[in-house]
Amino acid sequence: MRCGARAREQRGLVTRPYLDRLAERTAAVGSTLCLGLDPDPGALPDGFEPDLTGIEHFVGLVLEAALPYAAAVKPNLAFFEAFGSAGLAVLERIRARIPADVPVLLDGKRGDIGSTAARQAVALFDALGADAVTVNPYLGSEAIEPLLERLDRFAYVLCRTSNPGASELQDLLVAANEGAGVPAEPVHARVARLATRWGPGGTVGLVVGATAPDELRAIRRVAPGLAFLVPGIGAQGGDVAAVLVDGPASDPPAGGRPGGGLLVNVSRGIAGLAAGPGPGGARSGLPERVDAAARAWSTRLAVLT
Repeated sequence: MRCGARAREQRGLVTRPYLDRLAERTAAVGSTLCLGLDPDPGALPDGFEPDLTGIEHFVGLVLEAALPYAAAVKPNLAFFEAFGSAGLAVLERIRARIPADVPVLLDGKRGDIGSTAARQAVALFDALGADAVTVNPYLGSEAIEPLLERLDRFAYVLCRTSNPGASELQDLLVAANEGAGVPAEPVHARVARLATRWGPGGTVGLVVGATAPDELRAIRRVAPGLAFLVPGIGAQGGDVAAVLVDGPASDPPAGGRPGGGLLVNVSRGIAGLAAGPGPGGARSGLPERVDAAARAWSTRLAVLT
């Protein structure tokens, strides 16, 4: 039995809305922390071979130590796809190790013409067992509709990303649509505005970077009910305080739940810092260092009451 099918059979949660499951996990850990898994073979600590075997061992240790503090886990597909079918097999095994009550986001930034997007949905949701995915809206709503239509799954639409070059396209001004009462606004605001009308309801959120707090605040005004996935904290130096204020949704479908649908991704801030040398070598004390880093971030990203 393939990983995705086995995971769904074991979990028994597949028919429940993603936002419900995320809210329960967020309440259980008391945090909006999303554990990012971006295992670069060239950045593994001493004691781990810089290959797929080393990646699997290292990610396994990180998962075991950090999972008690995480509201969700976000593997980055590229770091596994780079190894071909063997890398995807490792990803399947890692997915199978994540407990049923922990939502799994696969970060692949998919989105294509309808028939291709439909197969992407099968690959991500069925074969790999993703609860949520990241998607690219550049081709328009038809390109991501197959990734939004399942009531038990979820898609985070790229809106205002955290990378330094994001402004080149995402901050360009779009003309007003006076007939629809839509003002002139940046591309990222128009994406947010459109996304509030996409999908059957409760299956779409936005990726909004912590490195652009002013834009995050403006996007929240445009889309008060959408869940946010926020990268850019930690190594990229994003504004934690601004994220905790403006990140949670205030309106349905994400608002009114523990955490307001907010997930704040931390990758290198946990696995990267934890990879430093211990007193007996890089492997020495690694679980304890991961535990400490994850606990610290979980506390910083605590659910506000």
